[in-house]
Amino acid sequence: MAKKETKQTEAPVEEVTKTPEAPETPEAPEMVPQPEQTEAPETPEVNPWEEKYNAERDAHLRVAAEFDNFRKRTVKEKEASYGNGKSDAVAKILPIYDNLERALKQETTDAAFKKGVEMTMTELVKILNGLGVEIFGQVGDSFDPNLHNAVMHTENEELGENVIAQVFQKGFKLGDKVVRFAMVQVAN
Repeated sequence: MAKKETKQTEAPVEEVTKTPEAPETPEAPEMVPQPEQTEAPETPEVNPWEEKYNAERDAHLRVAAEFDNFRKRTVKEKEASYGNGKSDAVAKILPIYDNLERALKQETTDAAFKKGVEMTMTELVKILNGLGVEIFGQVGDSFDPNLHNAVMHTENEELGENVIAQVFQKGFKLGDKVVRFAMVQVAN
């Protein structure tokens, strides 16, 4: 018996891969690109000790500044009170100066008496100058309302405009402060 051999030809098998079909979805609206969101800047962690240090340092600086201002203010007040006390003392001595000046203007036959009054007046002027007191108000000076008190007015062609014609009472100045205004008569 003869066997019949059958040749089977093997055909190449094509592999078919099927992709699963995606379920149908409605069309998605076009996506609008969103701006990139940046993350919030990280805040540095604050050390509680550093906060306390800064607060204490600020308080210390404020106290130091307040103390410096207090020191400057008290120095200024001390100088002002010294100057005010000095000008008050000079103001209380001025009647003595006025009396000695009147005594020198009086006629006297006693030469020793006149010499004593002159010596007293010279010493008083020396003391006043030593204290920094300036005596002002001379005939012929120009009138200054910040220094002189005009109590009279006269017409005198020989003297210029706003010139002191007569001095009734001398003026005294201590630094920039006027202790007493000069009482004067002003020409023209």
